[in-house]
Amino acid sequence: MSVYFWFKTLAVISVFYCLGCAKIPDPRLRTGDLELRKISVESLPGFESDEVDHALLAFRKSCKKIARKNLRTRFGGQLYTGLVKDWVDICTGLPALGSNKAKYRQYLIQNFKAYKIDDRGNPEGLFTGYFEPILKGSLTKSEKFSVPIYPRPLDLVLVSLGDWRKSMKGERIAGKLVGPRLKPYFTRKEIREGALVRTTKPIMWLSSDIDAFFLHIQGSGKIELPDGSRVRIGYAGHNGHNYFPIGRHLKKIGAIPSENMSLQRIKSWLIQNPKQKNIVMDLNPSYIFFRQIAKEGPIGAQGLALTPGRSLAVDRKFFPLGMLIWLDVDYVDEEGMRLQRLMVAQDTGGAIKGPIRGDVFWGSGERALELAGPMKAEGNLFILIPKTVSISSN
Repeated sequence: MSVYFWFKTLAVISVFYCLGCAKIPDPRLRTGDLELRKISVESLPGFESDEVDHALLAFRKSCKKIARKNLRTRFGGQLYTGLVKDWVDICTGLPALGSNKAKYRQYLIQNFKAYKIDDRGNPEGLFTGYFEPILKGSLTKSEKFSVPIYPRPLDLVLVSLGDWRKSMKGERIAGKLVGPRLKPYFTRKEIREGALVRTTKPIMWLSSDIDAFFLHIQGSGKIELPDGSRVRIGYAGHNGHNYFPIGRHLKKIGAIPSENMSLQRIKSWLIQNPKQKNIVMDLNPSYIFFRQIAKEGPIGAQGLALTPGRSLAVDRKFFPLGMLIWLDVDYVDEEGMRLQRLMVAQDTGGAIKGPIRGDVFWGSGERALELAGPMKAEGNLFILIPKTVSISSN
């Protein structure tokens, strides 16, 4: 055979080979700064060992909230989350309560597709933990209980910027009206120094300003009263100032090494440095207001009681409340195993910014503190979305 024949044959084979390649779907999609890499649900890290039914019980609660939304609207402001209808249909198909674990796992495989999230080329992000503290307090002020816990002030105005611009959905500011203009609200330092004394009556009094500071960070807590009874208080609003992690400052000045940083270590430093504690705590201008909660709690941003180990605080700019999220984090869980599990986005937080960022709710009391306090770990985040949702790059 001639050289020309072989050249022509190879050319034809190459064309067919390339055409075949073109038919192979690209598992990577880009939307904004995010890259979504599709994987099978079965290949999610720890899928076979996680008790996914526990997370789906929390998801069942979220479904009741989702069902109240307009079916034709987007489920969140993201292109990759689909319509509310997609999620209502998914909720309708949940296995009956009491179904075996295999059925719940099969439900996920049959109804969802999974994507790993990369942020601007970064495959990993930061994951922390929070909990519900149990603190000593009183309904009345006394020499022992003198640190005020304030309700939402009447002059505090909370604004959802997404009501004006869709591109700002999930963004919020707070302030007070001064004449016809909205001005920043009082900072933590100003409130500590008495800015609300004449206008707002506290709902509770604590014995420790350090306990109050960490109560603000957690966003909810149980208060044990002098008679032994307990009252739950939860988030009612914020002063609109950005949260600043004081651990960052203590690391910078060499007070606590990075590898030893934890809530417990920060609290110990504040106790041991009474002359500097207010200066350091005031570096965080954010201030939280509270309300008493008579029902089950604590209550997250979705208006639901949080589920220990299954409720996740997220940045709503990227993920709507009620969405299913899978974590693979370099941290040990309640059983001493790597944290790999199904979670439900049911809360938010001032420090939770970015797509690969989450705050795991661990529950109430000392055991929850042991899990949440030192948690500052890197990990991967995956989203689960209904198969009916079509995603395309933009």
